[in-house]
Amino acid sequence: MGRGPLRAARRVELYLRAALLVPLRFVAGMLLLVAYYLVCRVCTLFVDEVAEEGRPRLRGWRRVAVVRAGQGLSRAMLFVFGFYWIRETHRSYPNAEVSIETFPTFSVSQHDVHQGQSEELELPGAIVSNHVSYVDILYHMSVSFPSFVAKESVSRLPLVGLISKCLGCIFVQRESKASDSKGVSGAVTERVQEAYQDKNSSMMLLFPEGTTTNGDYLLPFRTGAFLARVPVQPVILRYPYMMFSPAWDSMDGARHVFLLLCQFVNYIEVVRLPVYCPSEQEKEDPKLYANNVRKLIATEGNLIFSNLGLAEKRVYHAALNGNSRAIHQKDD
Repeated sequence: MGRGPLRAARRVELYLRAALLVPLRFVAGMLLLVAYYLVCRVCTLFVDEVAEEGRPRLRGWRRVAVVRAGQGLSRAMLFVFGFYWIRETHRSYPNAEVSIETFPTFSVSQHDVHQGQSEELELPGAIVSNHVSYVDILYHMSVSFPSFVAKESVSRLPLVGLISKCLGCIFVQRESKASDSKGVSGAVTERVQEAYQDKNSSMMLLFPEGTTTNGDYLLPFRTGAFLARVPVQPVILRYPYMMFSPAWDSMDGARHVFLLLCQFVNYIEVVRLPVYCPSEQEKEDPKLYANNVRKLIATEGNLIFSNLGLAEKRVYHAALNGNSRAIHQKDD
């Protein structure tokens, strides 16, 4: 649904859903967004910002209020979007025992160590997840409340700008050719190491694919998430559907949100894998580390490897929009 002409019956059904569901869900969603903005505004009063990062220094009750409210309201926002139930699976390796930590770590004997896993129990410095939809961030906020990388323009958006700063986002200029990518990688590495060393710091949520997919494929991983040489928490997201897919791969954003709101029920399935501790060889070779985590996620999530990436996706979007010039430029 949403990619071609609809039959008359489907069209009438869509109109009815649009009339009944979209206004209610839109208003409810805006109320939740404003409510969280007010929480963030109150908690950042008279608070200094971190130099060169623009994020407020939140400590004590301020930090607790922002995190707890963020988790609760994010789950409420998912409910508004029709995600009434979330099916979570905590997957372990053979002979492993689930610990009671927030993130599942596993105790294994020397003979049971999975490739890339450490014998020591460790908490991750980052969450590494496949990227399917903008809904991914809401789910992760409702569970782990991590920081993540976002476009620099997000920091200037009404309401969302302050919220993203309270989340501790790292802002980048993706379209800028002069953007200091090394500086971005350095900032991500520093924050991942900080989260690994300090349990009170927010973990980083990283999507190594760099863009969204249809949920069936796994794109090549960038190495930025693995430069810190610390354990990561692999998470796999899936969105089963009957009519309209929550996966945001090739549709205009506003149209996608509209059709998602028209759907009575949406589904999300989550597989949380054990914390992946890099071997000494992987620590010295981030590309090897990234590839091994990618293989693990693809295997456990039954995902198909793809060698395509963001550049090819942009060419595909250009083709959908009838821009043949962009296609020829890619061929050159």
